[in-house]
Amino acid sequence: MGFLSTISGFCGFGVGVSTGLTIGYYLFIYFQPTDVKDPEVRPLAEQDSETLQRILPEIPLWVKNPDYDRIDWLNRFIQLMWPYLDKAICKTVKNIATPIIAEEIPKYKIDAVEFETLTLGTLPPTFHGMKVYVTDEKELIMEPCIKWAGNPNVTVAVKAFGLKATAQVVDLQVFASPRITLKPLVPSFPCFANIYVSLMEKPHVDFGLKLLGADLMSIPGLYRVVQEIIKEQVANMYLWPKTLEVPILDPANAMKRPVGILKVKVLRAMKLKKKDLMGASDPYVKIKLTEDKLPAKKTTVKHKNLNPEWNEDFNLVVKDPESQALELRVFDWEQVGKHDRMGMNVVPLKDLTPEEPKVMTLDLLKNMDLNDPQNEKSRGQLMVELTYKPFKEDDLNKSFKDEVEQKAPEGTPAGGGLLVVTIHEAQDVEGKHHTNPYVRLLFRGEEMKTKRVKKNRDPRWEEEFQFTLEEPPVNAKLHVEVVSTSSRIGLLHPKESLGYVEINLSDVVSNRRINEKYHLIDSKNGKIQIELQWRPAS
Repeated sequence: MGFLSTISGFCGFGVGVSTGLTIGYYLFIYFQPTDVKDPEVRPLAEQDSETLQRILPEIPLWVKNPDYDRIDWLNRFIQLMWPYLDKAICKTVKNIATPIIAEEIPKYKIDAVEFETLTLGTLPPTFHGMKVYVTDEKELIMEPCIKWAGNPNVTVAVKAFGLKATAQVVDLQVFASPRITLKPLVPSFPCFANIYVSLMEKPHVDFGLKLLGADLMSIPGLYRVVQEIIKEQVANMYLWPKTLEVPILDPANAMKRPVGILKVKVLRAMKLKKKDLMGASDPYVKIKLTEDKLPAKKTTVKHKNLNPEWNEDFNLVVKDPESQALELRVFDWEQVGKHDRMGMNVVPLKDLTPEEPKVMTLDLLKNMDLNDPQNEKSRGQLMVELTYKPFKEDDLNKSFKDEVEQKAPEGTPAGGGLLVVTIHEAQDVEGKHHTNPYVRLLFRGEEMKTKRVKKNRDPRWEEEFQFTLEEPPVNAKLHVEVVSTSSRIGLLHPKESLGYVEINLSDVVSNRRINEKYHLIDSKNGKIQIELQWRPAS
């Protein structure tokens, strides 16, 4: 009987399980519950006001505001890099905070303040959108929306009078909308000299603070007081228009701003070689600093003279005396055709003692290749007097905000000044037959040109030109013309004008600096950005 009972029990269990599974499957498939509904998806415009108020703070700015760009790629990048950014940021904070704490604690009779634990946790901040402003100045302005609900662990130990107390910051939340300005933009990596940070509104800051293991934020009334104090203190320091300035590069070195004046006096030349068929030469000297985009300065031409005397003075603006050199080239003037080279030499500025005049007699060479045997041939000599006068430290330490107040270099005529013209870029310039634009400047009979940019409707030059004037150009005009020249050899349409503009300089004298985009006359949509500065003589 026992054996039969066991067999019957196993059979009943198998039949019961099989029957239950079959019935359950049938009920699951063929009987849908009536109380479960599919979620209803509706546009935001159709939501009621209560629902909108509840979900609106969670909607990213790039959805609500078309000026903000979606930057999910940046959030993904930060997420992947966060373990390494965490360690790097914490190390930097320790290096900055340690000397500051060591300097301040003696005032309060504290023995030591140390970081026992410093980590930003595993949750990185997220960017809910970013707005980028475009200006005509050399700057980049960004306004990101940052939200960080992190799990940092910052434990600080304070030791005083033989006792030790620990304070711990946990569960930090920060919501902020900063304005980050990178300026000025410079041609040296990382391509900006300073970072300016300001807050466009009061930030939201929430955190837990434990002292000796007890949560101080749970004390009634303390949480709100601490929050308001933090908001007010941060707002007083960094709420726009107040800014936090973070220097990245030395502005003078990054922008290659002028650091001094090189006075050049071309005295005479001796024993020059004959270049003309009549047994003489018509020499003149070209003077230029290396790494300088300004055109070379010239002496007068001394006709039919192999031992000319000039005694002519020139002032050159120096931007880097350690790397720049003075180039002196002697040419034979020709009325028709190319002027013949008679010789050259170079004087490194680092060989000059500041404020001390130095008379030098230079042997004229064919080129600066010391291994070239043709340099052994005599080409005559050139005598010059050089004096390097560096600017004072007070002048070099002026901020970029005071750039419009720059004075003209020493040696500028009294009552006059220096007119500085910077050609930045042009937009939508197009020729009928070719578009290889360059800019031609014409001012009081003096003509200057930028380099030519081939096949470009939106060329960028970033070239600077200087005019030394004996009086302010109150009633003068500057003629600026964009010209295109053909890159092919031929007489058909070799040159054509892409537009021009006449700029009245009276506003420049009044405002000291103007940076504007001008519509080109005789151009359909062309514009050109020009920066003008007037630097009066001291």
